Amino acid sequence: MGSQSFNGGERAPRRLQIGHWWADSAANELRRAGKTVRIEPKAMEVLMQLADHGGQVVSREELLDKVWPGVVVGDEALTQGVIKLRRALGDDPRSPSYIETIPKRGYRLIAPVAKAGEANFQPDDEFPAGRSSPLHPVREPRSLGLVVGFAVVFIVGAASLFAWRFDTSPPLSADIFDVGDGRSTGLLTMTVLPFEAVGTDADESYLARGISSDLVTDLSSLAGLRLINTSGDQPGNHMARTARYVVSRSVQRSGETLRINIRLVDSRTREQLWSQRIERPHGDLLAIQNEISRSVVAHLPGTISDVERQRLAKRYTDSPEAYDYFLRGQALFLVRRTQENQQARALYAKALELDPKFARAYAGLAMTYAMDYRYQNSAESSANLVRALELAETARLIDPEIPDVHWALGFVHAQSRRHEQAIKSLQQAIALNPSYADAYAFMGGIYTYVGHPAKSIPLLRTALQLNPNGGSLYFLLLGRAYLFENDIEQSLINLRQALARNPDNIETRVYLAAALMAKGDRSAAEWEADEIRAHQAGFFNPQLAGNLPFDQCAPQATPVRSARRTGAVKSLRSVVPRRDDVYADRRRASGMGCSDTWVVLSSRNVRQ
Repeated sequence: MGSQSFNGGERAPRRLQIGHWWADSAANELRRAGKTVRIEPKAMEVLMQLADHGGQVVSREELLDKVWPGVVVGDEALTQGVIKLRRALGDDPRSPSYIETIPKRGYRLIAPVAKAGEANFQPDDEFPAGRSSPLHPVREPRSLGLVVGFAVVFIVGAASLFAWRFDTSPPLSADIFDVGDGRSTGLLTMTVLPFEAVGTDADESYLARGISSDLVTDLSSLAGLRLINTSGDQPGNHMARTARYVVSRSVQRSGETLRINIRLVDSRTREQLWSQRIERPHGDLLAIQNEISRSVVAHLPGTISDVERQRLAKRYTDSPEAYDYFLRGQALFLVRRTQENQQARALYAKALELDPKFARAYAGLAMTYAMDYRYQNSAESSANLVRALELAETARLIDPEIPDVHWALGFVHAQSRRHEQAIKSLQQAIALNPSYADAYAFMGGIYTYVGHPAKSIPLLRTALQLNPNGGSLYFLLLGRAYLFENDIEQSLINLRQALARNPDNIETRVYLAAALMAKGDRSAAEWEADEIRAHQAGFFNPQLAGNLPFDQCAPQATPVRSARRTGAVKSLRSVVPRRDDVYADRRRASGMGCSDTWVVLSSRNVRQ
């Protein structure tokens, strides 16, 4: 059957052999060697369109017209469809066997295509041992491929609180995530407990943190596995309630020798499924990482496909030295202070000197510039933000299928108040990694900032289910959302949880004081105001508001406007007075012309 336009009606179901796979458009399934992978209908339509033009370039415009006829959608929808197809097919975008990207033009299916009639279609046929598929995938010559990679999996203080006024999709319910043993969802659930560093040497600490983070990143990419992050737990705690399978281990470095003890436990039966002691030269760290990831997956029940297992073989750099510099940079960056930020930047730069295609190092470097802008650490703040965007885009170009690349790019976009781009980056991160707790929390913060706190709550609940130990920020965001929903009781519960985890966070105390005022407990609110002054004498910092990227020009876009409808704003202004003069200075400096005002945190008029 030839190509048909979707404008004139639906295409008749077809069954094709594409490379090593059978594609059944009626069932939206790919089948190979007894394995079945379900894909979304739109992704299957994209595949059928490419199959109609096998070996030829199909423009993005044509694909959008044929697959989404009469509907205005952005390029992001097509990009997501291609990403999902590649993941299902086990295709590597840097060295493809199926779908090739043609820059600035579109896509081309390079695997051979054969039609299958109803009578002889056998979707579960395996190719005989020792023989290749009757259809050999075609690989075309390619220039030097770009290497994969990068992970920056964290939220840095209030920097994750961004604005977005584009209501492009409904919030995801927390109920879609079952964080038990996975029986109701059909997914395996796993927790990687923080690795213990044996000894007090800083070398052991950064290695333990880095190896643990990379294992989480590797496993999060597997479609059949749901990762529950328990970064704040101690080994052995909460095993039964967090996930079915638990990984724990210790790391020790002695001179140039690295010793790692690792084990995998079934938390329901308490049976130890696998354990291993690894003792290798430190220079073999990358090979050790591969071995650990593959071994963990190999000892899980057989629900992880071969395609998914093969994905674990990819590493982010071939240079052990570059990787070591990167891990050291990560450890310093997470300290979140100016001096350490500069030191981290130097280490990321050293990593790039050794491997100029190390995407994770590019992303880390981008974040150091973004944080300089965020905390106004330099007189060249605007230039720092431009530089951060350049570096984050470079990381994305190296590998657009790493979820953390999109998180970092969203971070930079949000700092620039490019809110639509920021949220698109977050959505893509979640599409690539549905276990990405920080991305859900990020979006929860965004919704509250633009006056939709009710939409924040399920997103933040999802984040807390995926990462029960997400730290003070998750609870701060949730407490703030409840405050602007005028649910004072739940606001107080969550803000107090945030404060217990980080007593030095000024923003938490400001919202807590406002919630106490709304409750009518003025004495407790004044006590919190005193605590604010005790932590920061003469507290008055217009930059605290000015550097948070509110979308002050959007109708009903700020939480203050939302709060006016609930009455909570009166309580907030008791501890967060409005200062038009400060805002006017900020507005003139930034060239903004809208009439709304920033809410500037201050303690000057707490007691009236």
